[in-house]
Amino acid sequence: MPPPPPPPPPPHRTEDTLQREPSLSPSTLTSSGKQRGVFDRRHPLYLGDWKRSLPAVHEHFARDDLDEPHFKRKRQILREHPEIAQLYGYDTRTLYISASIVFVQVALAWLYGHVLTEHTWSMLAVAYVVGGTAVSLAAVIVHECAHNLAAATPIANRMCSLVTNIIVPIPVAMSFRRYHLEHHTYQGVTGRDPDLPLDWEVRLIRGNPISKLLWVFIYPVMYAVRGLGQGKAMSTWEKYNWVWTICANVLLYRLCGLRGILYLCASAWIGFSLHPGAAHFIQEHYTFVDGQETYSYYGNGNRLWLNIGLHNEHHDFMRVPWSRLPSVRKIASEYYDTLAYHTSWWMVLWRFIVDPTMGALSRVDRTQEKHDLGRRMVREHRQ
Repeated sequence: MPPPPPPPPPPHRTEDTLQREPSLSPSTLTSSGKQRGVFDRRHPLYLGDWKRSLPAVHEHFARDDLDEPHFKRKRQILREHPEIAQLYGYDTRTLYISASIVFVQVALAWLYGHVLTEHTWSMLAVAYVVGGTAVSLAAVIVHECAHNLAAATPIANRMCSLVTNIIVPIPVAMSFRRYHLEHHTYQGVTGRDPDLPLDWEVRLIRGNPISKLLWVFIYPVMYAVRGLGQGKAMSTWEKYNWVWTICANVLLYRLCGLRGILYLCASAWIGFSLHPGAAHFIQEHYTFVDGQETYSYYGNGNRLWLNIGLHNEHHDFMRVPWSRLPSVRKIASEYYDTLAYHTSWWMVLWRFIVDPTMGALSRVDRTQEKHDLGRRMVREHRQ
């Protein structure tokens, strides 16, 4: 009688230095022991063969030779766990959360604009603790709306996103929707993925802690510049967003005064930069181990920030709203608990800034040709 197959490797955090080879799930084997439905050498977790780029050694991102892992891993997981498709849908509680944080931020803007007018340090502290948290949560809601996960129709999701944008004095909602969906479609594709740092970011932001600290601090600017770097004309909804935000800012100025607007601006800047609620921008796709380009965060912050840390689960199943992503991980735990993951957003920021092996080039990219090659594997396998 043959010995039983070895158990899958234990889950490991990104602090681990030892790479572990994933074992095949038993359901991927036929009775003869041959793999079923395998047409990509990276099966079943679809981790790459590439090594991390190091700021002191390399000049460019790590280069992959196939498409991103999520499209194929989704197919594999659904083959073994078709019940995950029942989690697709939307969660209207997101609408109420959006309205709540808009109310809180406008109330605080009014308070510092008309009552606590001499409390500058207090305003900055509240802008970090409350405002930064609210804005980073608003970014999560805009993200949910971009995937139509907050309401039944696309127009309702767009309106929720615009309402959430009220507490951010710049028009970000519709541009984020447009470019974020392109990020999902062309993850890591050079010239197509707007989430990849630009060439000049890679050249300037090496392994120096001071430069990385400043880079994270001005990350709100970087995110906007990358979108502009795509060189695309504004869409109709982006124009609507500009009109909406200008009108909202005028009304907020009349209601809350200049100091109220300054409070909202400070909150917005903090909420997209050196704040634990913004650490997921680093956590998600900056490479902490070889071969893995997307990372989840499994910590208490997910309770407040609507499970935004479950990023592998989200990329694999974009039609699952935030409230059901933990169920995806639970159902397919043999996949997600085997991947490297984070448990602290503070440590994500700390390690990225102080670790000389991390920098703006700690990403992975691929050419359009290699992306298309990986997708052709799926089409040819279907035939």
